[in-house]
Amino acid sequence: QLVESGGGNVQPGGSLRLSCAASGNTLANYAIGWFRQAPGKEREGVSCINRPGSTTNYAASVKGRFTISRDNAKNTVYLEMNSLTPEDTAVYYCAAGDAYFCSLIERGLYDYWGLGTQVTVST
Repeated sequence: QLVESGGGNVQPGGSLRLSCAASGNTLANYAIGWFRQAPGKEREGVSCINRPGSTTNYAASVKGRFTISRDNAKNTVYLEMNSLTPEDTAVYYCAAGDAYFCSLIERGLYDYWGLGTQVTVST
């Protein structure tokens, strides 16, 4: 089971750190992806990290502002989000896949999904 946390309301230009924690699974054994879905839009890949943590990928819209990382000792994956804009408003989901590589496109790669955490960027 995956549980996201850290979402909330923030003003434009602000920052949030999302966490993805697991119970019953060791996240170090999985490729992890962060996805988001805004109202009326399709779910899109935001960032992902491969199983060993050696490769990360970012959507063009968040590159340079978001950072994905994993803390295997805490069995947690983080998404640090800076310089947030209203366009970042969405429900953010983490997903775990029994794979070496991660993907921002192939959602079928992921076996487990969290229920999401809401991020709202507004004045």
